[in-house]
Order: sequence, then structure tokens, then C-alpha cells
Amino acid sequence: MIKSNIKNQISKILSFICALLLFCSFALTKENYPQRIISLGPGITEELYLLGVENKLIANTVYCERPPEAQKKEKIGTVIKVDLEKIVSLEPDLVIATSLSNPEQVEKLKNLGIKVVTFPATKSFFQLCEQFLELAKLVGEEEKAARIIHQAKKEVDAIRKKVKDLPMPKVFVQVGAKPLFTVTKNSFVHDFIKFAGGINITEKAKSGLYSREKVLKSNPDIIIIVTMGIAGKEEKKIWQKYKTMKAVKNNRIHIIDSYKLCSPTPVTFVEALKEMGEILHPRLETD
Repeated sequence: MIKSNIKNQISKILSFICALLLFCSFALTKENYPQRIISLGPGITEELYLLGVENKLIANTVYCERPPEAQKKEKIGTVIKVDLEKIVSLEPDLVIATSLSNPEQVEKLKNLGIKVVTFPATKSFFQLCEQFLELAKLVGEEEKAARIIHQAKKEVDAIRKKVKDLPMPKVFVQVGAKPLFTVTKNSFVHDFIKFAGGINITEKAKSGLYSREKVLKSNPDIIIIVTMGIAGKEEKKIWQKYKTMKAVKNNRIHIIDSYKLCSPTPVTFVEALKEMGEILHPRLETD
């Protein structure tokens, strides 16, 4: 009886030691990843929060507004131009730049011995997921990212199945006013239209530069104005002057916040896609 109790006690002690060693190993592994991160893009910032490493984010840009907590972080400038001296003074072990970051400033940071990783602009939902996974690898949250991506793809597929047999409205998306600017197939905004069961009338355009004459000729069923530096209501009034256009006759001109369409994470992509689905197919239940 005594021997049995001793064996049980020894077994419990060994189990505790193994658990402790495993925890210590995990903690040490986590310490090998960046502990002081600076984000130079709104999308990157939001993804870091999504991955649960916001405590390691020490600074971001003035345009990093989501989630609301991100607004309280130290600010180091805009998406295009940053304060190099301030970045250096914060002693980051990783700066994450975007395609909009100033290349000369990025190079200067690298020359100062600061690790900088630049993520290019994504051109599709699937590239967005791949980039999210790469970011997760940098911060040691690959498994969490894989779960998030799996769920996002599952929800996207569900929406695509719901709309696949519905009539496909012709859609024009405006992201710039002077000059008029739109989205081609080389933009994940195109995926929003395609996945929601619509036709992007500017899909085959060589660039985003477009003319109102071409829009009128295509006669879209729906016009979506993205508020990326655009006075949405004013642009809507301009389009409403063209009384013969289907989008005007049927009152189908919509204004969408640029954050929803232009800086998505895998999770917010799904949220925006649901909204797009409801715009293109008003009776569609996307939940």
C-alpha cells in the first residue's frame, strides 16, 4: 500500500516536471519572436490584433484606426511618410512595411540595422490569406492564423454557393474622383464583386483610370462609391444627373467605407463580402 502511494506521488511529480519543462520551452520559443513591433499599415495593424499579439505592437501610423484600441498606440507618421528618428528611438526589433511605404525610408531603417519586412499589395482574397499566414509566421501565431483562414474560406465558399445561380448584375466601383478611378481584375475588390455574384464592368481595363463616358456606355446596374478620399455624397449627386443609367433609375448607388473594402483581414473580408452580397442581391440572406 505504501509502495503504491509512493509510486503515485512520484508519477505526479514527474508529470508536473514535464508540464513545467513544456511550458518553459514554449515561453522560450515565444521569446525568439519579435517583442517590439511597429506597423506601417492599417491592415497590418488590424491583423496583429486579430492574431492576439497587440501587446507586442509598440507603434503604428495615424491611419491605423481599427480596432479602436489601435488608435491609442504611439504614432510614427503616415502610411507614406514616417518619422525615422522616432522609430529608431523606440528600438523596435521588427518594422512591418507595406507597398505604400517610402522605399528610401525603408532602406534607411535597414541600414541602421533594424529588421524591416515589406508586404506587397494583395491582388486577391487568396493572396490576402497567404500574406496573413506569412505575418503569423513572423510573430509565432501560425496555427491561429490557419484556423482563422480556414473559417474565412469556409464562409466565403458558403456565400459563393448562395449566389451562383442568381442573375449577375453589372457593377461599377469608384475608388477615385479626380481623375475617375476604378478597380480591375488585379484587385481583391474585384473578388468582392465576383464572389458576391456580380460582374465587374472594368475587369478587363488596362489600368484603374477610367472615364464617365465608358461607365455610361456600359450602363451598370449598380454603382459603388468607396470613400477613399472621396466625398461620397457629392459623387453620388454627380452620378444621379445621368437619369437614363440603370443604377440611377433603380436607385442603386451605394457608398461604402474604404476600410471595409480596401484594408481587409481574412475576417473583415467575409464581413464586407456579406455586405456586398446584400447590395448586389437585396433579398439574399448571407448569415
